[in-house]
Amino acid sequence: MEHASLIIIRREHRALSAMLRSIVLLLDAHRRRNTLPDFAALRAMLFYVDEFPERLHHPKESQLLFPKLRGHDVATDEILDRLDREHAQGEGSIRALEHALTGFEMMCETSERDQRRLAFEQPMTAYVDFYLAHLRTEEAHVLPLAEAVLGAQDWAELDAAFGANLDPLAGSAVSAAYGPLFLKILDALPTISGIGSALEALAGVAPPKFPWPHE
Repeated sequence: MEHASLIIIRREHRALSAMLRSIVLLLDAHRRRNTLPDFAALRAMLFYVDEFPERLHHPKESQLLFPKLRGHDVATDEILDRLDREHAQGEGSIRALEHALTGFEMMCETSERDQRRLAFEQPMTAYVDFYLAHLRTEEAHVLPLAEAVLGAQDWAELDAAFGANLDPLAGSAVSAAYGPLFLKILDALPTISGIGSALEALAGVAPPKFPWPHE
């Protein structure tokens, strides 16, 4: 039987992948139409990436999972070192993207519109490519090794830690505080023809149910 923490990690990977791919799809659709994106929705998406994967998921990988795998072999330690460095870069990358998005929004009605669009879209696409590669490395190397070498006590600790993450896009219930955020994100997706419920399809889980304001 698959350990609870592995299920959560893989679901959170799918949720992050889905969110990042959805941002690229939205930007591409608006660029082809020469229309402006929903800036509030993009800010909500970046906030999600910062609030859940960056602040909850990645620190637990670096602080709890990776140390349990260190010392297995030199190649593994090199991979873990690289993944830790990439985790450390995450928050700075998000801050830079948020600044570029604000610049695009503030200058979109000026002659700098195209320049500002490019200044946001290029690093956004690079960030997506970077993190999708990061997730593939974890899925291909880290998680299989963990399954092979960790013991019952290790899994008990990891299951408890990752079980507390409660990422709504990975299948957890949405608290009232986060309800408006996820409504804003999900409402933005059907506005571009062909995307539809992109998060549901890409993440492999149903859209979260909201206790507020619908219930």
